[in-house]
Amino acid sequence: MRSWRRGTKEMDLILGPFSDSELERLTPAELDLYEALLTENDQDLYPWITARLGDARPGPEPLLPLLDRIADFARERLAK
Repeated sequence: MRSWRRGTKEMDLILGPFSDSELERLTPAELDLYEALLTENDQDLYPWITARLGDARPGPEPLLPLLDRIADFARERLAK
């Protein structure tokens, strides 16, 4: 629910489909990271994720692998 009701439509469209498709595949440790990621502001999350569609990799160190996974998922959805 929190993935689909972020506050900005852009993050709803990134995190909502990711959560619908991938949450059941995350390990317990990754679920903890995802929970931490959901506490971040959309104004921070959006550039952290969309920058990965290029070459940049901003964001907090503990969240980098999860941010990469979400960006890869978003990239694959855009390619369809």
